[in-house]
Amino acid sequence: MLAVLILGVLFSGFSSLAEGDVPELYASSAVLLDGESGKVLYGKSEETPMANASTTKIMTCIVVLENCGLDEELTVSAYAASMPKVKLYLQKGETYTVRQLLYSLMLESHNDSAVALAEHVGKKQVKELAEKPASEFSDQESRAAVKAFSNLMNQKALELGCADTYFITPNGLDAVETITLQDGTEKSLEHHTTARDLALILSYCILRSPKREDFLKITREPSYGFTANGRSFSCNNHNSFLNMMEGAVSGKTGFTGKAGYCYVGALERDGRYFVVALLACGWPNNKSYKWTDTRKLMEYGLENFHRVNLLGESVLYQEKELPVLPVSGGQGDAIGSPCSVSLCITGREGLAEDMGILLGNQEKIQVRVSLKKELAAPVAEGTKVGEIRYVVGEEVYRREDIVTAGSVEKIDFRWCAERVFDFFFDGENILRESGILSGGENA
Repeated sequence: MLAVLILGVLFSGFSSLAEGDVPELYASSAVLLDGESGKVLYGKSEETPMANASTTKIMTCIVVLENCGLDEELTVSAYAASMPKVKLYLQKGETYTVRQLLYSLMLESHNDSAVALAEHVGKKQVKELAEKPASEFSDQESRAAVKAFSNLMNQKALELGCADTYFITPNGLDAVETITLQDGTEKSLEHHTTARDLALILSYCILRSPKREDFLKITREPSYGFTANGRSFSCNNHNSFLNMMEGAVSGKTGFTGKAGYCYVGALERDGRYFVVALLACGWPNNKSYKWTDTRKLMEYGLENFHRVNLLGESVLYQEKELPVLPVSGGQGDAIGSPCSVSLCITGREGLAEDMGILLGNQEKIQVRVSLKKELAAPVAEGTKVGEIRYVVGEEVYRREDIVTAGSVEKIDFRWCAERVFDFFFDGENILRESGILSGGENA
């Protein structure tokens, strides 16, 4: 049986907008996310699946970075060269480095560069294509390599906790794919994500990916020029948000006729990471709506949310507060004496000293401790007997296990016999020491 203890840690003294002051947005779907914890600070249809255009390319970029080197060379297929504009106008048979095409991808949002990169990484997943230059691919082989790459994208999305995302193209162009389910039925899926999932992906790219530094360097570069195949290229960054607000970190724009104007961007201020994702934020001639909505949400976040360290002493449940746990049928100090085992908390070894979460005015972290009331012997060391959860609202942002710090054996005949022997042996010694029982051979 579990006993539950709930401790509330309340943080106040911070300003907050009234409910009616929440920003009015142009976007059909939007989210303001705490980049560190993944907590939704503001949402508007943030879990509605929608087309997301070239914001897809943040996932393309990070999957490429995590699966190949920047100086690797690739060749261009006829399929990649056939992509619609916006494009770098790659030509079949040309050779480029991954680095060059990543700048093309993220600064100018070139669709042909996205496919060339996807083919280069994806073909390594297809045995028949792994050693074949992409310049020699048939359209069918190119599509197979791109499909393998989109599988990597979707696998990464699942790893990041994206609940409703499905990528078909590496450039975000609208697409539909028919898949066969386990029961044999077919289902059509569109290329889509949600505002929340898109924000989670960017949060990973800038904070947790092992290639985060490369991602930030590429996406923050104002311009990038290079020469290849006898041609010179100049790529300029179209993420205007980088120059709109102090602390702007990264981001990506997107547009298709189906998706409308889309944007995902991040800002860091005073150790707080805010991520905004907008989907269907206007159609021509409303290109500037996404910048208006982004600024509104970032300012809302800056004004209303403060950072709290989940591992701070004022929040973290202290191990010294744990009780000892009674153990029935256990080998104690003597027959009939109570038996218990001490407890400890696992999962704190090697932790960073800081794990932040953004809280609004009057929000509190509840520390919920669930613990068994009693154990029955035998009990092994390290047995889980409870859990500590750190909760904001109804969301659990951290869990810790409570385990036994020692072991307890079950009472058996041998233990009882030893205790009886100890009783009589110790009793005789006590009587001798007190003089009640005389010593010597004639006693």
